[in-house]
Amino acid sequence: MLDAAAGYRGYRSFDYLEPHRDYKVFELAPEIGRVPGYDLGLSDAQRDRVARLLREHPAISLHEHPKILPADVSQLRDYNRTGRNAFGFEGLARSGLTAVFDNFMNGTGCVTSEHAWKWDDVIYDIGLRLADVAKQDYVVLATTLEQVFEARRNGRLALVAGLEAATMIENELDRIDILYGFGVRQMGVAYSQANQLGSGLSEEHDGGLTHFGRRAVDRMNKLGIAIDISHSGDRTSMDVVEASRVPVFITHAGARSVWNTPRMKPDDVIRACAERGGVIGIEAAPHTTLSPAHPHHSIESVMDHFMYCVNLVGIDHVAFGPDTNFGDHVGLHNSFTQHLAIGRAHGVAEHPRVPYVSGMENPAECFGNIVGWLVAHDYSDDEIAKVVGGNIVRVLGEVW
Repeated sequence: MLDAAAGYRGYRSFDYLEPHRDYKVFELAPEIGRVPGYDLGLSDAQRDRVARLLREHPAISLHEHPKILPADVSQLRDYNRTGRNAFGFEGLARSGLTAVFDNFMNGTGCVTSEHAWKWDDVIYDIGLRLADVAKQDYVVLATTLEQVFEARRNGRLALVAGLEAATMIENELDRIDILYGFGVRQMGVAYSQANQLGSGLSEEHDGGLTHFGRRAVDRMNKLGIAIDISHSGDRTSMDVVEASRVPVFITHAGARSVWNTPRMKPDDVIRACAERGGVIGIEAAPHTTLSPAHPHHSIESVMDHFMYCVNLVGIDHVAFGPDTNFGDHVGLHNSFTQHLAIGRAHGVAEHPRVPYVSGMENPAECFGNIVGWLVAHDYSDDEIAKVVGGNIVRVLGEVW
C-alpha cells in the first residue's frame, strides 16, 4: 500500500453535514485493509522504481466506482436510495493516481425507482457527489486536460465525471449538453441492455447504432465527450467506432479470445478501436477478466488480458480501467444481478468463484500493483508510462 498523498488532509464524505440529522448513516466498509494486501515479491529496488514511476508519470484509471459500500452489503439498495454514496477520499489518497474516471452509481442508481438509469437519479447522483467534492481540497473535478495536469502539479487528484450509458437521455439529445454542463466528460452508449442509441452486450440480437444513436455520437463529438463502448453489443460497438470522428474508448473490458463471454470484446472490435486511435482499458471487476491460465480471478488473470491486447494492437492502445470500489464488489453484483444483466454478460462460462480479486480489489491498491507487476515483468519506463496514463492522455487530447 502506498503512503497517503501529502495533499490529503483527512476529509471524509459529508464532513460538512451533521450525521443522522442531515443524512442517513450507514456503517461503511473500510477503505484500507478490508482484504489482505497482495505480495508481488518485489525487491527494495523494484519498489523504489514503482514509487518513482508513479511520481514521474501521470497515472489515470479509465474506469472506477470509488464509492464506499455499506459494511453490510445487504443494505446497498437502501444506501443507494438516499442518493448519497460516500466517496473514498482516503483510499484514493493512497492510490498513486493522477486522475480517476468516476462512474458513480450508474447501473445501481435507484433513488426514485427500482430500475436504474432514470434522469433524476443520475442528476441526484452527480450533484451530491460533486457537492461533497466541492467541500474539500484534495480531489478536484477536471473537465480539461490542463485541469488534470494542474491537479497533478498541485498534489491533488483529478476526478473525471463519467457515465456508463446514455440511457437516461431517452430521446432528448440536448440532455447530453446538460450533462456536459454538469461536468460529464465521458459517456457510454448502452449498458448491457438496449436503449434509444443502440444495443447492449446482453441482447440476443444486436441491431447496431440507431439513427438517434448516430445523432448522439455526433453531439458527443461536437461537445468533446469521450465515448465508451464497453457494454455495447459487438455490432453497435463497430458502428460507434465508424461513426465517431475522434477515437473512442473501451474503458473497461478484456479480450474474448482469452475468456469467451459477451462481457469481453472480440478481436475485431479491439482492432477497430485501436485502428481509429482508441484505447482499451483492462477490466478487473470480479469474475470478468478471467483466463484459462488463471481461472481464480486475480491480478494475474487481468494481466493475461493485458498481454493479449498488447500483442493484438500494440502497447499504444492499451490502458487500465479496473472498475473497482471500496467494499464487497461480489456482494454488489449479487444484489443487482438483474439490473446489471450479469448472468447474460459473463455468467456463460464456468469458473471458480472468488470473494474478491486478489491484487485488484479496490482503487487504493490497483495502480501500485499494476505498476509493480509491470516492473516485475521487465517492462520499460516508457512502456509503463504509456499504459498507466500516457495513452489515455493522447486520446483525450484529440477528444476534449
